[in-house]
Amino acid sequence: MKILQTLEVRFRSNSSYHGHLKWEDVLRVLQKKEIIDAISYMEKTKGEPHVFLIKDKIAIIDAFKEQPKSRVNLCYDEDALKTKRNNPPQASVEGQIQNKLLRLLNEEEYLILQSYDLFDLKSSSWLETPASIRSFGGALFGDRKYNKTFIYHNSADSYYDNRGYRTILYL
Repeated sequence: MKILQTLEVRFRSNSSYHGHLKWEDVLRVLQKKEIIDAISYMEKTKGEPHVFLIKDKIAIIDAFKEQPKSRVNLCYDEDALKTKRNNPPQASVEGQIQNKLLRLLNEEEYLILQSYDLFDLKSSSWLETPASIRSFGGALFGDRKYNKTFIYHNSADSYYDNRGYRTILYL
């Protein structure tokens, strides 16, 4: 499969992302159709999925440097999309990734991702937001500026041409 070949090339060219892992170990857990479909979706939407080792677990994460155009101008979730009356976006992040085994990176995972490389220097990524924040209409996002990773909040119904999303899939 082409997606597995692409993933292998990225795996071999970014060994710092996954430490001691061997491609054969990753390939063994990539055999389910649902997993391949999820990774294919990541690739189709310009996510540039890579293999990472996160807390000793194999994860596939969107590793583009900056948000691709196909992933921006989206509000956080379907609830925010329904309540946005003036100039609503075309879709929500939740609507884009639902039913695909994928979820947004949480704050901790985003900070770990940023420790591997420089991401979101000119863009930002919606992050999985706790219900305690979402219940007030807010949502979290992160970016990297001034050689530091920042986590911010915004109204969940907001959307920008430089804010998109990164997904993660644990294997």
